[in-house]
Amino acid sequence: MNGRTDQASNGQEKHTVHWFRKGLRLHDNPSLKEGLKGAKTFRCVFVLDPWFAGSSSVGVNKWRFLLQCLEDLDRNLRKLNSRLFVIRGQPADALPKLFKEWGTTVLTFEEDPEPFGKVRDHNITALCEELGTKVITRSSHTLYNLDQIIERNGGEAPLTYHQFLAVIASMGPPPQPELPVNASSLNGAYTPLSDDHDEKYGVPTLEELGFDTEGLNPPVWQGGESESLARLERHLERKAWVASFGRPKMTPQSLLPSLTGLSPYLRFGCLSTRLFYYQLTDLYKKIKKAFPPLSLHGQLLWREFFYCAATKNPNFDKMNGNPICVQIPWDKNAEALAKWANGQTGFPWIDAIMAQLRQEGWIHHLARHAVACFLTRGDLWISWEEGMKVFEELLLDADWSVNAGMWMWLSCSSFFQQFFHCYCPVKFGRKADPNGDYIRKYLPVLKNMPVQYIHEPWLAPENVQQAAKCIIGKSYPLPMVNHTTASRINIQRMKQVYQQLANYKMIENARYPVADGCSDKFQRQPNVVTVGNPDKTV
Repeated sequence: MNGRTDQASNGQEKHTVHWFRKGLRLHDNPSLKEGLKGAKTFRCVFVLDPWFAGSSSVGVNKWRFLLQCLEDLDRNLRKLNSRLFVIRGQPADALPKLFKEWGTTVLTFEEDPEPFGKVRDHNITALCEELGTKVITRSSHTLYNLDQIIERNGGEAPLTYHQFLAVIASMGPPPQPELPVNASSLNGAYTPLSDDHDEKYGVPTLEELGFDTEGLNPPVWQGGESESLARLERHLERKAWVASFGRPKMTPQSLLPSLTGLSPYLRFGCLSTRLFYYQLTDLYKKIKKAFPPLSLHGQLLWREFFYCAATKNPNFDKMNGNPICVQIPWDKNAEALAKWANGQTGFPWIDAIMAQLRQEGWIHHLARHAVACFLTRGDLWISWEEGMKVFEELLLDADWSVNAGMWMWLSCSSFFQQFFHCYCPVKFGRKADPNGDYIRKYLPVLKNMPVQYIHEPWLAPENVQQAAKCIIGKSYPLPMVNHTTASRINIQRMKQVYQQLANYKMIENARYPVADGCSDKFQRQPNVVTVGNPDKTV
């Protein structure tokens, strides 16, 4: 129905508030466009919880990226003679007060597919009903409406990637992205602004949020829709890469952040997944004159897969109460966890990755595999939940769904069970960074170590260590585990876990998680597994 006619029919002017959360963009924003139809006034708000700003679960790089996104959004709204209203407080407290003050009749926002967001949005919608404020939502953070995927799959989320691909193949392509909001989209709607707007509703600085920014490096990733679109353009200029797309390979250069990297922009919704999907599709068709292989859209489809698996599972980020997660009896070891998180394991490849993550907020996806395997089933036998929390704090592109899904996958707790495949922190590092340039960049303490010892500096003779001005055990730590011993023990532990699950399956005729391509799918709630505790290696 036309919004203007709808409002006119009941004699009420339409005063819209659009609530930004994710989806920090003006392109492909269907809920904002719907709210603008027939509106007399519109205001775009972002609610910033000041208590949350002090939370240790979000690091300074992530906060800086978010604030840059908001500044960019404000600049783009200025071009429409509007502004962003940054509101301090809890949405349930702050929004109703403003709606009364502003005479708001319509609230619009992008649907949040994650369980926490759904509860928040349900509560806000109930408050709006009490106030007589209409709520309009649209799905645009994911390629598809996830409920439709689940419905198509018999009411449950597909829990293997192949199964997921089969379901979406039966649904046809995702909806096309909406055109950007521009002056003609406003159709006469305007934003009432006051002279003290910046004082009341301006984007805060990191210092105002209580962060100590002394010594903070310049950002490697600049937040915002404008930057995301410039990066997308550069990404699509790599026509040769698109044309010959295959499995991503890791090179010393690819370990460093790229000017075409897009993952943080997809996470914050500065870049529409649908725009990325269709721009890739169109370019591939021009080059190859054919529909692109699914692997070309792989980054987006894996993201969609994990979002779909999580959308109706509020315990997706936990072991307990999570019906798709194998209940593995991980060790608790705060000291070992801290060494891993702070890049002090004594394995230069692992420590360089964690140093890059802390400094820049991003690491290559295969580097993520290496550090996740080391923490969990490879060397330290510490729960994936602990690694997930560190990534949640530090990683710019750590969506709740994708982060938890990736950690379950890499720890063989769900989706995947090839536990016998273990990344060696020396061999893998040497293959990815043969000259040690990456290690020298992020671990300057090792910058003078000769190439032959850069991945195993504890093997360097004393005179070599002295010449390199790096005494192992003093300047840089000794390895915290014997990788060969630890990984062998942990593979046995994991084998025991899966043997017990297999026995449970036979007894109870249950179904338990296996990798894609195997005959069984997921059991609903695996039993807790008790595993013998071999010699400690940490």
